[in-house]
Amino acid sequence: MATPQAGPGPPGLEGVPAAPPAPPGTDMTGICFRDQLWLNTYPLDRNLVFDYFALSPFYDWTCNNEQLRMRSIHPLDLSHLSKMTGTEYMLHEVMEPHLFVIRKQKRDGPEKVTPMLTYYILDGSIYQTPQLCNVFAARIGRALYYISKAFTTAASKLEKIGYGTICF
Repeated sequence: MATPQAGPGPPGLEGVPAAPPAPPGTDMTGICFRDQLWLNTYPLDRNLVFDYFALSPFYDWTCNNEQLRMRSIHPLDLSHLSKMTGTEYMLHEVMEPHLFVIRKQKRDGPEKVTPMLTYYILDGSIYQTPQLCNVFAARIGRALYYISKAFTTAASKLEKIGYGTICF
């Protein structure tokens, strides 16, 4: 039986197997990551926000950004990322020091990227944004529940006043 190989993992923990990345399509919207020790040590700004994000369970250690980090190149350097293909993270929106939006995307060429997921860091807490279809499904489900409840209430009130049977 082969022993597990130590893959790329958190800096300073060489030889320790990295936690396996979440399978594709895994919904991690219920997870919130926060490292108070890191936040007390370093300022959360556009220069360090990616290092902070890389500590979270949302980070894919096989991404292009990690390859740049291992070569001591800034992980968000677009001049290098645009020459690579595969999964990468980009700093999409910044409202320092409170809000940072990071987009996970698949790069197929210098100008061809496909957005995959979006994460936001709000006052030091990292979240995965829900997919738009999930937001719509939840809102429609909630609306249908209240419409159904309204019809049930209306039907019970109509029965009380004698309009319970309708003849056609």
